[in-house]
Amino acid sequence: MQDPLLIIKEFSTDNIDDFWNMLDEFSFFIDRDYYERCIERHKNGELSIVMASVESINVGYCLLNWQPKYAYFKKCEIPEIQDLNVLPKYRRRGIGRALIEYCQDMARAKNHEEIGIGVGMDSSFGAAQRLYVRMGYIPDGAGICYDRKQVAIGEFRPIDEDLSLMMSKLL
Repeated sequence: MQDPLLIIKEFSTDNIDDFWNMLDEFSFFIDRDYYERCIERHKNGELSIVMASVESINVGYCLLNWQPKYAYFKKCEIPEIQDLNVLPKYRRRGIGRALIEYCQDMARAKNHEEIGIGVGMDSSFGAAQRLYVRMGYIPDGAGICYDRKQVAIGEFRPIDEDLSLMMSKLL
């Protein structure tokens, strides 16, 4: 069930301090250089940062990468939803779903017929794996990838946030 006080909108540099404060609330490591590059890419139109807020408090975000590095998405010009994160105390309120739906609407508005998303392979991504399937995302058929590059039979890769299954959905 979606929170009735939820607002989804594109990031604005007007609330950049609130963005950094929200990132500081996550328990995982925040690479500030990475997010500074994302903000620059957002300003340049290479990706869109999408924010979720409840009662004017930023509670989640994702990136819609218009120029993904994953070869299949890049070749087919499929935008990719990346880094979907919702603060733990706001989960299970429809925020992740709303962020994805907003990105899908953005992609449709730019006449894209398909959208992609990657999901981590360890159990910490279990809720995301289930959500993406329930929302109609299916594996792209290329197997798993590591850092957006296909993993070949016999290769060894660590099970971490870079090991993922790439999925897509027709819009």
